[in-house]
Amino acid sequence: MTDTTAASHTAPGTTARGLVADDLEVGYGPTTVLDGLNLTLPAGAFTAIVGPNGCGKSTLVRTLARTLRPRRGAVLLDGRPLTAWRPKQLAQQLAFLPQDPVVPDGVTVRSLVARGRHPYHSPLRQWAPGDDEAVAHAMDVTGVTALADDPLAELSGGQRQRAWIAMTLAQDTPHVLLDEPTSFLDLAHQIDVLHVCRDMRDQGRTVVAVLHDLNQAARYADHLVVMHEGRVHAEGTPDAVLGGDAGARLVGDVFDLACEIATDPQSGTPMVVPLARA
Repeated sequence: MTDTTAASHTAPGTTARGLVADDLEVGYGPTTVLDGLNLTLPAGAFTAIVGPNGCGKSTLVRTLARTLRPRRGAVLLDGRPLTAWRPKQLAQQLAFLPQDPVVPDGVTVRSLVARGRHPYHSPLRQWAPGDDEAVAHAMDVTGVTALADDPLAELSGGQRQRAWIAMTLAQDTPHVLLDEPTSFLDLAHQIDVLHVCRDMRDQGRTVVAVLHDLNQAARYADHLVVMHEGRVHAEGTPDAVLGGDAGARLVGDVFDLACEIATDPQSGTPMVVPLARA
């Protein structure tokens, strides 16, 4: 197992700000997916979680979002276990977009995005100052303003995904977790979503996204977490994780892919170039 020099593991029992996974064991039925996982997510950074299918990426992000309970260990938010946070209180701190959110019947894009404001409402106040602006801004930056009155169920997969991301943006939390947010999107809209992730980072939020494209992850994220067989195989900056011959060996070990590491001509970040078959 490889850990890069820039890794940010936190020892079990250590208190840290932001999101920390402490000795996690998580599984489904008799199957263990994560075993003894420790991870500290850099505050105010855009972290991309990458790895081959079945390595535990989605299980990790779902556990960080409290939709899965660990068998052992805990997830801490600002030093407090997630189990100690009230649901509404947690929803004001952490937004989570799963891979396959359920589409509510008859809901329009605007009403879906407005649901992101629910954590800030009370029985006596169903709409608050600033809600309209937050909803309008979220729809604008995700490119769904023109679809505001369309039923969500009638949209294409890519349009629907952008509407869900807009709802997550409207929630306006300091921590944002996204499980494969670029799924179903064409290339241009994938790049748009990655720019939105960086914009949220620039606003001081901690952004965590499960991504499949290593080159997109290296180009847009500040921090990479490489998962393999239920553990953190390596983590650090894109250069530390994927740069040079060590990066090529990592891609070979984790993804079973022979490659060379080049330099992205636009960003200067590492770029994985698969080798041609003999």
